[in-house]
Amino acid sequence: MKRRHITAILLAGVLTVSMLAGCSSQPGATQGDAAGDTQDTVADTGQEGNMATAEGEGATAPDAILSDVLMIARQGMFSSGGTVTEPVEGEYDPTTNWMDITRAGNTAHVDHANVFYQIPVNDNGNPIVYLHGYGQSRMGWMTTPDGREGWSDLFLKKGYAAFLVDQPRRGEAGATASMTMDGFLDTWAEDSKDYKPGDQAWYTHFRIGRVAPERYEGSQFPEGDEAQDQFFRQMTPNTGNFDQALDVAALGAVMEDVYEMTGNKAIFVTHSQGGAVGWDVPVENISAIIAIEPGGTPQPGSEQYQKLLEADIPIIIYFGDYIDNGPEDIMSTGFWKGVRDGAVQFAESYNADSGDCTVVNLPDEGITGNSHFMFQEMNNDVIADHIAAWLESKGLN
Repeated sequence: MKRRHITAILLAGVLTVSMLAGCSSQPGATQGDAAGDTQDTVADTGQEGNMATAEGEGATAPDAILSDVLMIARQGMFSSGGTVTEPVEGEYDPTTNWMDITRAGNTAHVDHANVFYQIPVNDNGNPIVYLHGYGQSRMGWMTTPDGREGWSDLFLKKGYAAFLVDQPRRGEAGATASMTMDGFLDTWAEDSKDYKPGDQAWYTHFRIGRVAPERYEGSQFPEGDEAQDQFFRQMTPNTGNFDQALDVAALGAVMEDVYEMTGNKAIFVTHSQGGAVGWDVPVENISAIIAIEPGGTPQPGSEQYQKLLEADIPIIIYFGDYIDNGPEDIMSTGFWKGVRDGAVQFAESYNADSGDCTVVNLPDEGITGNSHFMFQEMNNDVIADHIAAWLESKGLN
């Protein structure tokens, strides 16, 4: 009982500090405020044992636990962008409402992005917008298959507010007017609603191992059946066809909302298919782009390229392992080598035109064993620190 009592007192003290800090530096009203879903809170990510060691240390106890506690001044959710469908033909009948199977007179709010945000007490004024890749949702940034801290928590502790996006027609932004019919990429069969399996295919393509559940030698991917099970259960299908122009519009609206909410441009972190979207998003509210193994890079001289160059946006692109040393008989090895080499060529051209782009091949940095999902692997903190050092070099800390 005594141990629990002391822990409660320490957490109460931290909560007081968090709320006072939130009152002194809280950003202006948001869509989330209007809906009543903004919260003042403290997220405790430390271990009870760490707090218990403070017993008997008097006034130093709070200091002993602060480094292990994630303190959030504000958090909430909102949607950005999207459209409203035209009313179904006919007159809406409120007496039958949902029981009218024709849905006459009804509209639907569709094709928006959904954003979960957290603003830390030690906010440094450089919010990060995270955009997932194919088959994923914001969950991938928030945790790991073995339950450790994801990048959103690691960067929150460094003072970077997190704005975690589910793209239109995915995850909590799943509302759309027509179900996907893309039978090649999407997880639904083209001519029916039958689910199309793909665990093994994506596992190989993402360079975790040759065939699940094996991992490549030296892999940083979390080991064990439970971690693999958790990873596969993150996969999230599209509800409607992937539409890059639609996603670009929605992410542009996200950037506008983040700027209005914080007063600051956002660092844009993208992954895989999200990287293709990232190059097209309007640049006026973006301070930097961090692309994690994007599916491709802009062609020098293209409209995408010129837009980024004129905006003077610093860019860094990361690639993991098993590209130069991947199995030669697997098609994906050549695919990722082509993507990586294309990024190098992009950077050379961008820098020659007075831009600022760095391509990081992690094995060249002595960081080995990473797959396409480096932000979820056992050394995700090491890579986060590498990114943080780059951000600091750009004055974004």
